[in-house]
Amino acid sequence: MFSVTASAQKKVALPHGMVYGTKPGSIGLKKASELEDFMGRRTRISAVIVGKVLRVTKPKGGWFELDADSGRVIRAHFKNYNVTLPVELKGREVIIEGVAAKQFIADDQQHMAGDTVVGKKQHEALANPKKRLVFEVTGLMINK
Repeated sequence: MFSVTASAQKKVALPHGMVYGTKPGSIGLKKASELEDFMGRRTRISAVIVGKVLRVTKPKGGWFELDADSGRVIRAHFKNYNVTLPVELKGREVIIEGVAAKQFIADDQQHMAGDTVVGKKQHEALANPKKRLVFEVTGLMINK
């Protein structure tokens, strides 16, 4: 006779209202799909957005991707590296607060120079149109 021991991994319960980082505000709440249009020509903006998590890319440091509709993706990460997100966050609706920035290709190693055209070179030339926004998160709350 022999015995078989089966152990199942415990599924992490992610209740509505669970907060990672600081609790995000609700003033000026926008949908993730509206963020790029709301930014207009600005390269960086503080915002509070709501959207669906596509996947958690790196749990340590809180790296994840947010759905911005029409195949567009907002890549997000926490400002504070000490935050660890569970991979079970995939498919959940979240409210996040932080700073959104447009991705651009910097010329001559001038990464902080801004989003301008210099000579014949254009910053937007190599940027993926589906992954143009990066979001530095200060707080996340599970909404649904």
